[in-house]
Amino acid sequence: MDPGKSPESESMDAARRPVFDATITPHRSLGQNGFRIVMTLVCLASVISSIPFVVLGAWPVAGFFGLDVLALFVAFHVNFRHARAFERIIVTPLEILLRKVSHHGREAVWRSNPIWTRLERQTDEDYGLLALRLVSRGRSVAVGAALSPLERAGFADALGSALASARRGPDYGAP
Repeated sequence: MDPGKSPESESMDAARRPVFDATITPHRSLGQNGFRIVMTLVCLASVISSIPFVVLGAWPVAGFFGLDVLALFVAFHVNFRHARAFERIIVTPLEILLRKVSHHGREAVWRSNPIWTRLERQTDEDYGLLALRLVSRGRSVAVGAALSPLERAGFADALGSALASARRGPDYGAP
C-alpha cells in the first residue's frame, strides 16, 4: 500500500485499471516502401511496353497503359485509406469500452458493464469462428471483424477470460 494513498483511493485505481486492452487493425501486407516499389515497376513496365506501339503509330495504346497505372494507383489509395480503421476494446472491472473508428474517421463508442455482458460466438465446423458479438441488456455489437477465423478464436479466448476476470473484480489483497 502506498503511504500517501487511502485504501479507498487504491481500490478505485484497481477498479479502473484495465484487465484487457487490445487494438484491432485490418491486415495490410504491403507497406509504403512496397507500394513505391510496385508502382515504380508497374510504371516502368508500362512505359517500356508502350514504346513499340508509339513507334508503330498506335499512340493511343500508351494512354490505355497510363489508365491501367492510374487505376492501380487509385486501388492502392483506397486500400490504404481502409487500413486506417481500427477497433479498440478496453475491459476494466467497472466497464467495457469498445471504440470503433471507420476509415472515414467516424467514431462509434459502445460501453457496458462487464457483469451484464456476454460474448457470443458464431462458429462453423468447416470455417471456424465466423463472428463475435458483445451482448448486454438487449444491445449487441460485433467485434473483431477484421481478424481471420483463427485470430478471432484466440482473441475470443483472451477476451472471454478478461470478462471473467473483470466480473470477479480487482484483487484488493494482491501486493
